[in-house]
Amino acid sequence: MQYISTRNIRFVLNEVLDLDKLRSFEQFQDFDAEATEMSLDAAKQLADQYLFPMYREMDKRKAYYKDGEVHVLPEVGESMRAMGESGWLSAAWPYEYNGQQMPLTVLNAGSLVFQAANGNMAAYSFLTTGAANLILAFGSDELKATYLDKMARGEWQGTMALTEPQAGSSLSDISTHYEEVGDGSYRIKGQKIYISGGDHNSTENVVHLLLARKKDGPKGMKGVSLFVVPKHLPTEGGELRDNHVTTAGIYGKMGQKGYVAAHLMFGEQGETRGYLVGEEFRGLNNMFQMMNEARIGTGVMATGTASAAYYASLQYAKERPQGRHPGNKDVNAPQVIIAEHADVRRMLLFQKAVVESSVSLLLQCCFWEDVSKASPDAAERERAHLLLELLTPIAKSFPSEYGNESVSIGMQVLGGAGYTDDFPLEQYFRDIRVNSIYEGTTTIHGLDLLGRKVLMKNGQAVQYLTEEMQKTMAAAMAHDTTKPLAETLGKSLAGVQQVMGHLLGLAKSEDPKVFLADATIFLDYFALHVMAWIMLRDALVATQNLPNAEGSEETNFYRSKIQTVRFYFNYIFPKVSAHKRTLLSTDRVTLNTDADLLI
Repeated sequence: MQYISTRNIRFVLNEVLDLDKLRSFEQFQDFDAEATEMSLDAAKQLADQYLFPMYREMDKRKAYYKDGEVHVLPEVGESMRAMGESGWLSAAWPYEYNGQQMPLTVLNAGSLVFQAANGNMAAYSFLTTGAANLILAFGSDELKATYLDKMARGEWQGTMALTEPQAGSSLSDISTHYEEVGDGSYRIKGQKIYISGGDHNSTENVVHLLLARKKDGPKGMKGVSLFVVPKHLPTEGGELRDNHVTTAGIYGKMGQKGYVAAHLMFGEQGETRGYLVGEEFRGLNNMFQMMNEARIGTGVMATGTASAAYYASLQYAKERPQGRHPGNKDVNAPQVIIAEHADVRRMLLFQKAVVESSVSLLLQCCFWEDVSKASPDAAERERAHLLLELLTPIAKSFPSEYGNESVSIGMQVLGGAGYTDDFPLEQYFRDIRVNSIYEGTTTIHGLDLLGRKVLMKNGQAVQYLTEEMQKTMAAAMAHDTTKPLAETLGKSLAGVQQVMGHLLGLAKSEDPKVFLADATIFLDYFALHVMAWIMLRDALVATQNLPNAEGSEETNFYRSKIQTVRFYFNYIFPKVSAHKRTLLSTDRVTLNTDADLLI
């Protein structure tokens, strides 16, 4: 069964984005077009062999905790080691650390394939990469020598250990603490909850990248440092000894049942040692590297799941006969497949639009990250960095929120069959739901976008984005197919300026809670315009390339792309009108609703 369109990924990589620009940078000069193609082919082969066949099995034979041990399918460890041996876990690393210096744009193109095949299994591997990246960026030479190779080979699991029972997203309130021992290590004591990949029996060690506060140190974020805290301490002889990281249990989850979320205790049953990563009290700043990677990664996971659900829905819709076209009353006439019905097409087009716009946005964000790190031009690096910062909340939240809706609609395509476990839609629906919670809820990202990102550098990031949009709209005006779409977006952008002016006025004159009360609504409003620009750009490229398409398959690909964009503008984008009305309203319903009225 198809679970993702590699043709669509190649469309974004080779026709929309300028990968030759990345290859002009010294860091990526060896990663030519042939290497990109080989990487995508290799990703699909790995996914087909190790990930996709186990997707439903991981749900049926879920992870469980018994006698102090977390049990997962042995294929979890096998897939991690296969990914490691193939070089995917360290692909973006420098050559001196046995990496390939693969552009993040190409790496996450591969990640889209892995996540669509089996996000529950792929997550173990790429969580390990994220943790190892922190050691690579901030760790001492000793930490790098001890941990990187094992993690890159998929032999040791890595995690991000932030959340605590009393803190949640408020990291300034964490209570897990540390004190210096005197031999270069630190005693760690406390607990962490909801730790993805936090413990399992398919790996010989788990390496936690953990935030802790100095005992009796500064309050708030200033007292927080970052540590490597392994489940087992490596010894000079190569053996592992218990570091007293205790798993209290794992959480029973609605979905992703094969992907562990653990409750961990540190220093409760013996002394737990940790090793400082980077400077003391710079923990949260350093951790933000992994958090931002994980936010893009969450968008990739949601997009992958939504993609797999779309293709499962599409297959069913093209095989299931039911009913006849309206007006045909002949009961002796054969039934038509449900894909022939307009409303089923509406649902499938919704799914397709969400998936394809999300793929384009995520790879664009990765492109900007590559530019921000590798370009020799300081001004170009800064521009790319600001654009990435501005759109990261959208890259995480849009695929997650609209992915939820997309998979729900996919279930509707199947009707009653979609609600049964005879088909994978019900699992995709359960699995994708958590992505709008992972790495900061949608509310957190709304607050981040409106309260920080649109204001940074005096609105410079918004100005850069506006320039990108205007460039696309100007080019789109030259084609009859895309001109009406460009005009629609252009008119609506004037409303964005009005809304932002209104909200920024509130920020200057009112309490911050007034300015930020509808930050989540603003996030969706802003995101819908960003995705309209992304979709318009895709339609423009498809329109330009359609005349030179060879064969019916390529012709239909471009025609399908254009039709999907038209659907987005006619069926999804109109939501901005309602959002605009809400954001400009002076009737502060939520602020003026006392908690006592919620009965």
